[in-house]
Amino acid sequence: MTPLRLRMINDMQIRNLSKHTQDTYLLQVSQFARHFAKSPALLGPEDVRAYQVYLTNEKKLAPKSIHVTVSALRFLYRVTLGFEWDFDLIIPCPKAPKTLAVILSPEEVLHFLGCVESLKHQVILTTCYAAGLRISEAVRLKPGAIDRQRMVLRVDQGKGKKDRYVMLSARLLETLTDYWRAVRPRTWMFPGGIPNEPISTNAVQDACSKAHRLAGLAKPVTPHSLRHAFAVHLLEAGTDLRTIQLLLGHRSLSTTAQYLRIATNKVCAATSPLELLPRPIPKAPPPPPPEHF
Repeated sequence: MTPLRLRMINDMQIRNLSKHTQDTYLLQVSQFARHFAKSPALLGPEDVRAYQVYLTNEKKLAPKSIHVTVSALRFLYRVTLGFEWDFDLIIPCPKAPKTLAVILSPEEVLHFLGCVESLKHQVILTTCYAAGLRISEAVRLKPGAIDRQRMVLRVDQGKGKKDRYVMLSARLLETLTDYWRAVRPRTWMFPGGIPNEPISTNAVQDACSKAHRLAGLAKPVTPHSLRHAFAVHLLEAGTDLRTIQLLLGHRSLSTTAQYLRIATNKVCAATSPLELLPRPIPKAPPPPPPEHF
């Protein structure tokens, strides 16, 4: 391990970045260094620019993928190396297209969940929809997270290393109880193949892809699609935006507000001006031609 890599690791540990973020940043900086076969400390703004051009034009990476590289390089040069660059100018973040999530209807959610073959996978995906959990949060649930008295689920150290409580519906409680009685999990609610470790997110995503094929749905379906459906279905049922923000664990209300662009009770709340136009007065039929015989 080089001194620069060790220093960057220490810088991330001091700031208590998540293990996933640390691994991602190290991978991105390693790929950057291997591309030039040099230490990043010896590379400058022109090299960074050339690398971004390579990622965009040759690797054909999506803007959101390049955002990860930008964040890693900015951390390296700003924090670890202490360079006083104009980072917005030297390591710019590409503009990402603003897309809308494709939302499953309640009937499509029910049909999809019915096509999940494994009980464990079905319960995990049901929990993602019923409580609006991220897949990374759902797989790390523990039996002790279920609070039957208050009817809530406790999410420990979700995204951003934040704890929160989410709703526990009576139907979800029944589903989780039936699963627990059948499996009797101990440390993790959804144990994986490795002893004392939860099931991996990749395993659940693979099960989700298989169920999607079996369901024959035209809409794309991922575990995160169920979280989107949770938010939009609550919004369409009249739940206020602030409550949905707390349930989803969003730091900013503006993130949750994006669902306003999708919910049908908001998009279709106004009347189209076409409906307000007066109906055209039907023209009288022309008189019949005179008869000459």
